Amino acid sequence: ARLDNKDENRAIAMKFGKEYFDGAREQGYGGYYYDGRWVPIAEDIVRHFCLKPGDRVLDVGCGKGFLVKDLMKCCPGLEAFGLDVSEYAVMNCEPEVIGRIHQGHAARLPFPDSSFQAILSINTVHNLDRAGCMQAVAEMERVAPGRGYVQVDAYRDPAEEQIFLDWALTARTHGTPRFWEELLREAQYSGDYYWTILEVDPEWTHR
Repeated sequence: ARLDNKDENRAIAMKFGKEYFDGAREQGYGGYYYDGRWVPIAEDIVRHFCLKPGDRVLDVGCGKGFLVKDLMKCCPGLEAFGLDVSEYAVMNCEPEVIGRIHQGHAARLPFPDSSFQAILSINTVHNLDRAGCMQAVAEMERVAPGRGYVQVDAYRDPAEEQIFLDWALTARTHGTPRFWEELLREAQYSGDYYWTILEVDPEWTHR
C-alpha cells in the first residue's frame, strides 16, 4: 500500500517512468489513459486566454499530452505544444500530439522570450525544490509574460498538511496558499494561479 511503503513508492514515483504512469496505484496514477476529462478544462483555457487559430500555447508538465490534444480539438488551428521531464510519457504520448511533445525541464524552457500566447503548468512545478519552482515560474513569465496559469498543491492547516505528507508522492515543495503567493510574487510571476487542496475520505484509508 502507498502508506505502508511510502519511501519506496516515493523513490519509484520520482523517476517519472512507466511505474509512475502505468504501474501500481501505490506508485503513481495506476494507469494513465486518455478519457476526455481534459476537454472542459481545454475549453476554459481557450476562452480565458481568448486563444485563436495560429496562437501558440505550451503545457509544462504535459505527461502524455492529453491536454495538448484537447486544446487542439477545442480550437482547430491552435498551435499547442507540451514539455515533460518524463521520457516514458513523451514516448507514449497520444498519436495526435507526436512531434508536439518534447522532453525537457520546467526550469529551463527551450523557447525564445514571448514566444507563446499562453503557458500552463498544472500540478507540476511543486515537484521541484524551492529554487526550481522559482526558476520554473520565472521561465513561464519569460516565454509568455502575464499569460500563464500555474496550479499547485497546498494545505490550509496541520490536518490537511498531514494528509498531504501521507499521500503526495512527488511534490518536493509545498506549503499554504500564502506560501505559494509569496513565492510567485518573489519570482515576479504575473499570470494566474490556483491550488489544489488534497482531501482523503478517512474511510478509504481502511479499505
